[in-house]
Amino acid sequence: MSIKKSLDIIHRFKGNPVITMDDLMFSASDICNAGAVKIDGSYLLLVTIESLRGHRSLYLARSSNGYDFEVDNEPFIKRTVDEEFRKYEEISITDGRITPFEDFYFITYTAESRHGYRIGLIKTKDFKSFDRLGYISTVDTKGGTLFPEKINNRYVKFERPWSGGRIWISSSDDLVYWGNYKAVLSPRPGYWDSNRVGDAVPPIRVKDGNWLLIYYGIKKTSAGPLFRIGAVFLDAENPSKVVARTNIPILCPRKSYERIGDVTNLVFSCGAVLDEENFYLYYGASDSGICLGTTTIDEIYQECMKSKGEF
Repeated sequence: MSIKKSLDIIHRFKGNPVITMDDLMFSASDICNAGAVKIDGSYLLLVTIESLRGHRSLYLARSSNGYDFEVDNEPFIKRTVDEEFRKYEEISITDGRITPFEDFYFITYTAESRHGYRIGLIKTKDFKSFDRLGYISTVDTKGGTLFPEKINNRYVKFERPWSGGRIWISSSDDLVYWGNYKAVLSPRPGYWDSNRVGDAVPPIRVKDGNWLLIYYGIKKTSAGPLFRIGAVFLDAENPSKVVARTNIPILCPRKSYERIGDVTNLVFSCGAVLDEENFYLYYGASDSGICLGTTTIDEIYQECMKSKGEF
């Protein structure tokens, strides 16, 4: 794998993008945002792809090395015809995030309909079939991620409501009823994430026991919103408590494939793989392809520790 050092803490793969519309065996309008997991030595992405008609679905992409991917011709998760769910998924299903949990995987996704946005939850053991478990957010919630283990014997999730532009945490006994909501991360006036923040990659427990959350931040500019990626470390037993937060983004749109596309000046992630000390971030670039960047947890941690309590 050829990685080029850059101005960012996330170092871009020289062969980016790793998936574009030219890699598909069918016609599509755009590609963006991929959940990621490594299973039995193989890399699996859950990619959001928009059809020519305008509906979005989640497709599986597989690789033996992490950068040469083959994308399935049919979606793994698409708008359901099930009476209980279909009216909330009539427009699109997007932004699938994969959380390993015990001997199976949770997938959270954004369901879009004329009624707004909700976070759906799916459970799978083999990525061949799955069970829809229902919706786990309040109405008009744009993004959500589950923790990979229970904390204090409760399921825990992050979510980003459509209004307010901040990240909240909540917990549940049964994945149905959620409570104990607390605000975790908010935009910071004068910083790179001054307009809106949201959870990106499902939280990862690192070797010191704390939680790493990769998040996205948005700043308004005269040319429109500028999407960048940051990181925050959270307390091991109380993940509503911030330990350290990056004062600078760890990835900015700099390359032409990140600055020009369906949505300009955008890097946005839904998935990463931690392989021993190596951290592989899969991110969407301008809603026109999937890219790969790498770093180490230590590099991210050292940058976060410079924040000096400015959370």
